[in-house]
Amino acid sequence: SEMCIRDRIRIKQTKSAINRPANQKATIQALGFKKLNQIVEKEATPQILGMINKVKHLVEVIDK
Repeated sequence: SEMCIRDRIRIKQTKSAINRPANQKATIQALGFKKLNQIVEKEATPQILGMINKVKHLVEVIDK
């Protein structure tokens, strides 16, 4: 069972993944983005934070 309820993090895709390396496109998709300026809410796990860091030039953290 989960020790504590994890923090949520809201992120918005601000730049297109077109003309980006395949691994960055895959990361954007894995974060749940389907279109530009979409906002998704994720659990702030180390894995998710690492994915955000990998595409930080394409996304923007709205609030933690």
